[in-house]
Amino acid sequence: MNDKIISLDRHIIEEQHRYSGRGDFSAILSQIVFAAKVVAAQVAHAGIVEDILGKTGSKNIQGEEVQKLDVYANRLFINALNYIGKVCVMASEEEKDMILIPPEFPRGDYVVMFDPLDGSTNIDVNVSIGTIFGIYRRVSPPGGDGTLEDCLQPGRKLFGAGYVIYSSSTILVYTTGNGVNGFSLDPSVGEFILSHPNITMPRRGKIYSTNEGNYPYWKKGTREYIDYLKSDRNTKKEPYTSRYIGSLVADFHRNLLKGGIFLYPEDTNDPKKPTGKLRLLYEANPLAFIAEQAGGYASTGYEPILDIKPTSLHQRVPLIIGSKDDVLEYEEFAKKNNE
Repeated sequence: MNDKIISLDRHIIEEQHRYSGRGDFSAILSQIVFAAKVVAAQVAHAGIVEDILGKTGSKNIQGEEVQKLDVYANRLFINALNYIGKVCVMASEEEKDMILIPPEFPRGDYVVMFDPLDGSTNIDVNVSIGTIFGIYRRVSPPGGDGTLEDCLQPGRKLFGAGYVIYSSSTILVYTTGNGVNGFSLDPSVGEFILSHPNITMPRRGKIYSTNEGNYPYWKKGTREYIDYLKSDRNTKKEPYTSRYIGSLVADFHRNLLKGGIFLYPEDTNDPKKPTGKLRLLYEANPLAFIAEQAGGYASTGYEPILDIKPTSLHQRVPLIIGSKDDVLEYEEFAKKNNE
């Protein structure tokens, strides 16, 4: 029996001591953990409870079909965070505008951005899905409502970021800028336990993850890069293995642990995706922050994701993320994309 188990609560407290915090971030993360546990329980019952499965019949701000569990998870995370007095404003992939704190609750010093249920179209077929979140300190004066300026901060300004993956086990991975750690939910005690300490992404992987159905619509450099990976002309002198789940958080999690590269480049054929499909604030920035803390790298193909100054809440960007040497190599091929 292991009597040296480290719970997430203990780890959060030790992190708080490291940066001499007041406990605000710890309180926010604790509420995210609470909401994630509830979502995990609902996902586990998705094949049993009829009201959880299926579409609502409406579309979100992205023009995508909204799943019933999308709506549930979105409201759950909002309601878990809006009353605790630590947050001044939130933004969600599922909401058109900023989410202001109700007037009856105090405002705090932090901003929370989240994708409540990444990969939700996979719910009905029992494929891994997840939650992604990023936390910033506000830049507006304290005390009042948060502002759009608070939300539109570059990823370099992130105070913390993480994701939860709901799969055969529920795993929370997060960082506050001092390395990356992963925690698995032990259903027997209802607690997240440290299972993946000090995660380090290999400098180079052997896996590539992308939707190759879009290959004809990619730019020249991107097509050549994929051809290069599939040949024995690459650095490894043998073809990379293709692994694509279709849930960003699941594809990223695998590559974080095993090494590899995930690509969702710009699409020259779809007017809705001229700069890619994925959202800077809710998906790209948090995962880029985690990747860099683990020794990886995230890029548009032309610049680091974390250096982009956001211009809108739902801004889309190309996302190339994973093992550092692989992503840097892609950037060399991407120079041909504008020829």
